[in-house]
Amino acid sequence: MKRIAAAAVLGIAAGLTMFGTSGVAGAADNASVTVVHGIPDTPVNVFVNGDLTLRDFAPETVAGPLSLPAGSYEVKIFPAANTAGTGNPVVQATAEVPAGANVTLAAHLTAAGQPAITPFVNDVSQLAPGQARLIVRHTAAAPAVDVRAGGTPVIQGLTNPNQEVLNLPAASVSADVVLAGTSTVAIGPADVNLKEGTATIVYAIGSAEQDSLGLVVQTIDGLHSSPGGVPAGSGGLAEDDGMPTWVPILAGLGLVTALGGAARLVATRR
Repeated sequence: MKRIAAAAVLGIAAGLTMFGTSGVAGAADNASVTVVHGIPDTPVNVFVNGDLTLRDFAPETVAGPLSLPAGSYEVKIFPAANTAGTGNPVVQATAEVPAGANVTLAAHLTAAGQPAITPFVNDVSQLAPGQARLIVRHTAAAPAVDVRAGGTPVIQGLTNPNQEVLNLPAASVSADVVLAGTSTVAIGPADVNLKEGTATIVYAIGSAEQDSLGLVVQTIDGLHSSPGGVPAGSGGLAEDDGMPTWVPILAGLGLVTALGGAARLVATRR
């Protein structure tokens, strides 16, 4: 696992050199990057600077995090059947990855059902003793929704691709997602374990029209005491067995201005 992660970092350093960036930034200047694949039934191939870097990136996968040097990346994403990297990509982007940010890149559907990549800057501020953070992100092809805990709405009118952040007492809660202003359940119920000193990030993914709505969970820990560095976090429902080499590469997937304004992420889609 360590050898694979090291190889990934070397690959990123080579990519940065192509963009005129010399060397690898110090750890304090790196970004922490996690990737969530929330597009249903759509494995893809990822090309970076024209090279096939990732085969069959699977839906409902949470990968990372990895400490990533700041720099520029060119990424084209094609359906998994396209191994040549020719024709029209699903997504094509040139991106800048900023230093020092804790970022999750969510590949998901827009409200209209089109593939998109949305970066979220994660709130990794410290929590008071006994507290946990719940972050809900609407990344599904669905209308506005309410989120209920124990049958009571705690988030109302959430739309794609927005988020709501709540600091709550640590506990296990039963949550579901309903169409805004109704009791019509779209997702759930599901038990969500809000552990002390952690941020639990819940992504609503999939498509209402295609009856593929679901949840993916990411967890960031180490928020109950002064961190030695940037809290990185870990994957939740779809955690993988090792650190794949493609995690840092996917930091280039269509970055746009990050929600929350905590870092500057710039992307150009063609």
